[in-house]
Amino acid sequence: MKGKDFLSVADLTPDEVRQMIQSAERMKRDGTGRILEGKVFALIFEKPSLRTRVSFEVGIRQMGGDCIYLSRDDIGLGVREPEADVARVLDRLVDGVVARVFSHRSLEILAEHTTIPVINALSDLAHPCQAIGDVLTIYEHKGSLDGLRVAFVGDGNNIAGSLAEACASVGMDFTIASPRDYRIPDIVWAEAKRRAAVTESKIAWEEHPTEAVREADVVYTDVWISMGQETEKAERLRVFSDYQVNEGLMVGAKPDAVFMHDMPAHRGEEVSEGMLEHPSSVVFDQAENRLHAQNAILAELFSR
Repeated sequence: MKGKDFLSVADLTPDEVRQMIQSAERMKRDGTGRILEGKVFALIFEKPSLRTRVSFEVGIRQMGGDCIYLSRDDIGLGVREPEADVARVLDRLVDGVVARVFSHRSLEILAEHTTIPVINALSDLAHPCQAIGDVLTIYEHKGSLDGLRVAFVGDGNNIAGSLAEACASVGMDFTIASPRDYRIPDIVWAEAKRRAAVTESKIAWEEHPTEAVREADVVYTDVWISMGQETEKAERLRVFSDYQVNEGLMVGAKPDAVFMHDMPAHRGEEVSEGMLEHPSSVVFDQAENRLHAQNAILAELFSR
């Protein structure tokens, strides 16, 4: 990794992304060992979570460590006291910080004011742990990554951006279908493009879902309304009404294409009622693989 922290996929070189997938696969198969023996982690969660919290707590304890959960009410990050002060205090008390925050800038401030690793468990800009777990899931189901076509349908949000960077890093083509005003942020898109130039993968945007999923090996979607966007609900439901992933849209993908969703899913919105249980669905494999991906990330940060 480029530094002591893991805030985005961009903190890994393309080769390191591949190595991380291999490490996660190996740890899933062979176990983790107790490489975090005696380590204590602060889990700062401004947003609630099922998969992220459970997978980090389980993984840390599997590797011999312990953790302290700090909710938004417990810590008041940037409200009760400045992020920099929180960082300086935690730097003296714990061995690492896992933070799930509204603003990516909060992560950067935590990282700037600590000597211990800070791991991004989700921000408004990126969700790199999810992306590593997703690529692991694709590898497990496809047996290879080179030349696969991934189609993301929906909002160009933190999930889409991190996935674009990860796909470009390992030689997978990535196409997102989104409304024009809901594309992946330019800074993230530019990083994905830079990586694609190295690995000779293709990164593209389409306005129409049917074009994006044509002959895709993977079809991926996420919620249209994330936490903090509730006031935009009516407008987002209108704008994204043609971007639902359903059985009909999947017909345009390859016959053996897999369907992915990071969950939680809103049935009847971004997905039809039966998609999570569809024969092509690997969403619960994705949920499990968050654990193994994060174990590999923790191992990398604490084995130096």
